[in-house]
Amino acid sequence: MGSTPGTARITTSITRHPLVWGVGWSVVFGAVLLIAVSLDWHGLVDWLLIGLLVLPSTIATVLVLASTPRASFESMSSVFSHFFVRYLALVFGLAAWGLSVVVGAAISQSIQLAAEQREDEILGIGIDVMLVVVPVVAALLWAAFVLRCAWFLVRVRGWAEVPGADRVPSHLFEANPALRRVVVGLAHPALFAATGLVVAIAGPSSVGTLEITF
Repeated sequence: MGSTPGTARITTSITRHPLVWGVGWSVVFGAVLLIAVSLDWHGLVDWLLIGLLVLPSTIATVLVLASTPRASFESMSSVFSHFFVRYLALVFGLAAWGLSVVVGAAISQSIQLAAEQREDEILGIGIDVMLVVVPVVAALLWAAFVLRCAWFLVRVRGWAEVPGADRVPSHLFEANPALRRVVVGLAHPALFAATGLVVAIAGPSSVGTLEITF
């Protein structure tokens, strides 16, 4: 049973303009997400919409980067970029370590003051604080991961919607050029970065806020 002319036209359009369809998909679910948040729908609905919003670009990015050998990235790197990226990683790690020391000391003091030396309340307040702090830290790490993957995507397939020449291994959907074109098109660095950062922003906000009264 063959496909209808309408279905064939949509399939052809997706194959020719995968990035446009990917952006349209994200915009539609982003709008629905805003409606869900404004109407205070259940949190599970929000996360379902977020999952649908990021699904196409995330799957495409995983397929493209998972099929690209690490050696390919080394061949694309200059000596400067090789050391500069690692320098930034060390600076970020040092800053994160210093921040953790300061925040840890502040949290410890705040918990003791808030509990007014009542040991039975300290554990409860500590757990409440961690339920807020951990999602924030996880969101920051996720944002760094997303931007790192987006940077790799630039090196592998460039900025074009459908690159004429890319470094994605030829064995990726070699038997289905149309599907390969769609996957590479959806694995666009800007689309993946934008949708991935939505998760980083939505994650901490989903746990609410914490108020400690002194």
